[in-house]
Amino acid sequence: MEGLERLIDANINRASEGIRVLEDISRFYLDNAELTSKLKTLRHDTRKSMNTLAFEFVKYRDSDGDIGPAVSAKLNVEGKKDLKELIAANFKRAQEAARSIEETLKIMGMEELSRSYERIRYGLYSVEKEFVTGLKPKMRLNCLNTDIYCLTAEEYSLGRDNIEVVSRMLEAGIKLVQYREKDKTMLEKYRQCIKLRELTAAYGATFIVNDHIELARSVMADGVHLGQDDLPLETARHLVGNSMIIGVSTHSPDQAAKAIEGGADYIGVGPVFKTFTKKDVCDPVGFEYLDYAVKNVKIPFVAIGGIKLHNLGQVREHGAKCVALVTEIVGAEDIGAVIASARNIMKESVSNGI
Repeated sequence: MEGLERLIDANINRASEGIRVLEDISRFYLDNAELTSKLKTLRHDTRKSMNTLAFEFVKYRDSDGDIGPAVSAKLNVEGKKDLKELIAANFKRAQEAARSIEETLKIMGMEELSRSYERIRYGLYSVEKEFVTGLKPKMRLNCLNTDIYCLTAEEYSLGRDNIEVVSRMLEAGIKLVQYREKDKTMLEKYRQCIKLRELTAAYGATFIVNDHIELARSVMADGVHLGQDDLPLETARHLVGNSMIIGVSTHSPDQAAKAIEGGADYIGVGPVFKTFTKKDVCDPVGFEYLDYAVKNVKIPFVAIGGIKLHNLGQVREHGAKCVALVTEIVGAEDIGAVIASARNIMKESVSNGI
């Protein structure tokens, strides 16, 4: 049974380490005393439940001979791109480790001890839900902490549906997707959004729904984006609460000021160029409004409207850090290649001191 003792020892460490990472994020990033206390209790229970057996199992430890690090390095599965991925990975690490201990103890005949780790595992599931809820207000502050803001536009997607297109976006490293479809029935939108919410969650990406607050809430989206003719911002905030991101399309300094005063988490600045993806869009605002936003807007903003690879460099030169490309991406044969090209253009602008 020597291998089983070694397995349990390794998983006690895995679970405890994963919980400790989460505990530190809760304590130092979220400043959430209640969550920190629950995680600390789970971490202590993970070690204490084993009591003296844990000390007995240490003698089977063989860190130098463990094949795990070499396997992980070969598969390259350990990289975390952002805080959401770090949190998700450590919850999974702790939950999977608790399950491994639980199942191993069963076949060793330690049923009561096995049930202790079952309780720890379910405790982790519950805390994970609380953790994600507690994280959302913080996410609002960093809602546009990305370079490319993607939107759906099935009409221009070369016959592909939004699920396939968004999958390719996410595979290319996109971290924010807005669902914008005007001509589908609400049931069609709901069915697509359910799938897109699952996809974006799996990739640790932010999911925004355009216009429809009830749709955003029903699929547990991260946020909703409002146009100038949609519900007033104050009403929307009352409906969605403090955890959901709210973005607002703006076309002038006055509209930007009103959105900021009303509590928008970010604004859209545009359309910079003429665009055909929206039938009711206003005339292009050009670089004048973008220049104003760069100098005066203190909340995150995304430059949007008619932006293509050939003019992206200009938009970046005027100071936009987050940009939206719609048809250029959804209408590409190779979506990943276009996203990579866009990122290279933006990086070149940064390296040139822009």
